Amino acid sequence: MSTRALRRLKGKQRGQEALDLGDLTLAESPEEQAAAEEEQLDSANVSPLSERKGSGRKAKKNKAQKNFSNIYELIGDADNEAEKISPDEEAEKPDGNKTSGLANDDNRDTEKPEQKQEEGSTKSSSSGDRVKKKKKKKKTKVTSDDGQEAVPDDNIDLLLENLEQSNGLSLQNEDCGGSDRRSVLHVEHRNLNPETELKRYFGARAVQGDQRPRQRNRQFHRSTWMTSPKDSWPRFSRPGISMTLLQSKDGIQYFTFEHSRDYQQVQFKFLDAVESMDPNNIVALLQLNPYHIDSLLQLSDVCRIQEDQEMARDLIERALYSFECAFHPLFSLTSGTCRLDYLRPENRAFYLALYKHMMFLEKRGCPRTALEYCKLILSLDPDSDPLCMLLLIDFLTLRSREYQSLLQLYQDWEVHRNLSQLPNFAFSTALCHFHLSQQEDMDPEESNKERHKADLMLQDSLIMFPGVLMPLLDLCTVQPDSTVTAHAFFGPKSQIGQPPALAELTSLYVGRTCSLWREAAVMLWLEESVKEVLRRVDAKDPQVEDCQNKRKQRYQSAPRNIHRHVLLSEIKEATSSLPLEVTSQPVMGFDPLPPLDSVMSYTRPERQHVGASNESTLSLFFRSLLPNFNLQGGLRQEDDMEVARAGQELNQEVNRLMVAMRDMLANIRFQEPPREDNPYRDEEEWD
Repeated sequence: MSTRALRRLKGKQRGQEALDLGDLTLAESPEEQAAAEEEQLDSANVSPLSERKGSGRKAKKNKAQKNFSNIYELIGDADNEAEKISPDEEAEKPDGNKTSGLANDDNRDTEKPEQKQEEGSTKSSSSGDRVKKKKKKKKTKVTSDDGQEAVPDDNIDLLLENLEQSNGLSLQNEDCGGSDRRSVLHVEHRNLNPETELKRYFGARAVQGDQRPRQRNRQFHRSTWMTSPKDSWPRFSRPGISMTLLQSKDGIQYFTFEHSRDYQQVQFKFLDAVESMDPNNIVALLQLNPYHIDSLLQLSDVCRIQEDQEMARDLIERALYSFECAFHPLFSLTSGTCRLDYLRPENRAFYLALYKHMMFLEKRGCPRTALEYCKLILSLDPDSDPLCMLLLIDFLTLRSREYQSLLQLYQDWEVHRNLSQLPNFAFSTALCHFHLSQQEDMDPEESNKERHKADLMLQDSLIMFPGVLMPLLDLCTVQPDSTVTAHAFFGPKSQIGQPPALAELTSLYVGRTCSLWREAAVMLWLEESVKEVLRRVDAKDPQVEDCQNKRKQRYQSAPRNIHRHVLLSEIKEATSSLPLEVTSQPVMGFDPLPPLDSVMSYTRPERQHVGASNESTLSLFFRSLLPNFNLQGGLRQEDDMEVARAGQELNQEVNRLMVAMRDMLANIRFQEPPREDNPYRDEEEWD
């Protein structure tokens, strides 16, 4: 009777027995054991060569007749057969290991049946260990012919990096200092999500609550890093924005956004809606094109002015989602080697969307996430820095308590960017060293070194920028000492005598970072440093005169990107110090202070009607009634000559009418009501 029939009689199914070590034995029938003993007696009289051949045939026979009581033995044997050692690996093994397998086969053939059963009971337990060992061997690094290490298939990031290096798109460049910049501007994907920071502050349960993903009516969106699409958003359809790779040079990739023909037409309609000064026109445009970028940015500013912060933030996130869906496959947010030229108008909206999203995150209480977006904006164009993020990165770093990263940035970029000439970096680096000296886990000797370094840097900063102290104390609601207010170095002369560009920088720093100086320990440290600075000034320290000469020679005029940053910051202390040439021109929220040397890929068609900026109110009134009216008498560009002649005659008639109305208005005299001498007359007596 076969073993399958025996199992059926016993009521057992194959592979459903209890997984016990005692049950993991070979189940051979008595007839098979007797046949095995006869084959062993016959094989004793055969030559060694025939013995090896017979053992191979018998091994195949035993393998076919073997009955397993555990299905996982079959899986293990299948893995063993699939993971046979390659001939190259066998050649690397010593000779003793080569012959061990043959000796084991011979011994296995000559063993007694009782020993076979004992071996079968332990085979199942040892087979799993052998499979694990062989899998570990396979995961070890394998060297290729050219000496490079092969990358495992599951590490996708390393595969992409090797692919880019083979195509000439390396992530680092030693000649241009790319390795230093990558270490400073490196962005982590997980830090772009504000929920990561909120979970660290309040816990996952407080952030997520009892929210569970709804399975019904679930919309599947593209996976993105910067924003998560919401169910309340309109259905996404590509608005007509795409990204192309312009060139790759010295390990740096230069990208740009492009607008399709349809998107250009929507952009022209948006400009018309902006000129109408009616937000309802932008809302109507967004209803037809829900993912138009500039409309989202402009309407977000309108909602923010109306104190609808939630809607304003939602519109910015929708714009970022539209941008991220248009990314090039090689564009990376984290490498720090992808560039976008701000001179192209198509790229400016991405800068502004990132900046506005960063400011919303900072106000929301996520300074670490805002710092990551600040580094992302800076990495898009670190040389030009169109939004001047170097004036903001120190504040976000101090708020997120990433002191070492700010000191590393200052150390790496001081040589070629002169960060010490900016008031924000001069004071913020000193504040970083002070906070490091206050850490409890620091060695006392190291703490003293950091404190001494912080004292020297703060004193140098006060000598170089004396106009910072009094406005800072005023915003911190601290009354300075009489010796400080009476001294000429920190008096009103230090603020009035500042160059205009320096006054703009100091007012920006004071208005933004005054909250960082309100701590009691920081204020005591500032007081000690101010007293030491006054002592050095009275002692005629040569550094004081040297810094005064530097202030006169430098900071004469601020570049355009600093003015743009001040406008975007909306800090009233800084915006009041903007020059007249900036405040006198209109500033649009979707493109504040565009570069003077912009690279235009397409231009807006000229409008048909002539501008009426120099016309009087009366002429504008007649223009509303008669669209063809022109006070200057100039002919409009009409295709039909008769229409042009009729328009000229109409202008003459209207000119005569205007002259008559002017004479009539000049002859009108208004008669004043009679006045009486009684000042105590009741007003109710008027008839």
